[in-house]
Amino acid sequence: MHPSRRAVLAGAGLLPFALPVLGGAVSPAWAEPEGLIRRPIPSSGETLPAIGIGTSRRYEVEPTPDKIAPLREAVRRFEALGGSVIDTAPSYGTAEDVLGLILAEPGLREKVFLCGKVGTPGREAGLAEIERSFKRMNTAVIDLVAVHNLIDPTANLATLRDLKGQKRIRYLGVTVWRDTQFADLEALMRRETLDFVQVNYALDDRRAAERILPLAAERGIAVMVNVPFGRDRLFKAVQGRDLPPWTAEFDCASWPQFFLKYVLAHPAVTCPIPGMAKVAYVEDNLGAARGRLPDAVQRARMEAFVDAL
Repeated sequence: MHPSRRAVLAGAGLLPFALPVLGGAVSPAWAEPEGLIRRPIPSSGETLPAIGIGTSRRYEVEPTPDKIAPLREAVRRFEALGGSVIDTAPSYGTAEDVLGLILAEPGLREKVFLCGKVGTPGREAGLAEIERSFKRMNTAVIDLVAVHNLIDPTANLATLRDLKGQKRIRYLGVTVWRDTQFADLEALMRRETLDFVQVNYALDDRRAAERILPLAAERGIAVMVNVPFGRDRLFKAVQGRDLPPWTAEFDCASWPQFFLKYVLAHPAVTCPIPGMAKVAYVEDNLGAARGRLPDAVQRARMEAFVDAL
């Protein structure tokens, strides 16, 4: 999580040590949560909880018990609160190995919608990379594998279709992470049959809403959102500020929820995937997938508020 988030949450009393203590034990603030908002995958009708975990950087730790312990607790809490989507990639250092160790916990793997990627050009090399991912994550099935950053999509999508036919993966897609890739992404979305796209979209990075998100809705493609907190600016911009009173109109209790509810309120968005390496961040972020979401008028107000900071 960006360092300024800690300052934002500390000011709001949402860090782990700020939770109420009852009978000598920490009592989670969301012990009896209402159900999370769920969104459908258009190609199948299967629904997913509307907030997932992204593992870039935060899960790239040495795969030792002490380093993995806080991540394991975050994933346990995520699942206990109704979350299921976890996204990773071979290029995320040790993240696949770390996830493999965490998901080895009895009963956990089948509760997780596991998302991987292929980012190597060439049919044989791409397949070899995917096979390594199966081994590193110690799983026979990966729910979604996407072509990372549009790398050799023709060869890699052909491989993914084969794996889908073999029922080794359940869904396929493609990812981007910057606006300069949008033209190529749009062209690919128009010519290929995809289950998912993953795209950058945030309150201060709204260009995906111009063409990519409407096209996804038109083509029946689920949308995962990376960097939903933007690229550093959002938390810095609101540090030291109180939430505006009008955010209560859409059940918003923190700045992270403010940013996530904006993204999730777009009807084409299936699941933002912020990084979550701590229990407190899991609890806070999943709060964005409960209660009301901002309507079009409120979203415009959110945009104007952030643009003026």
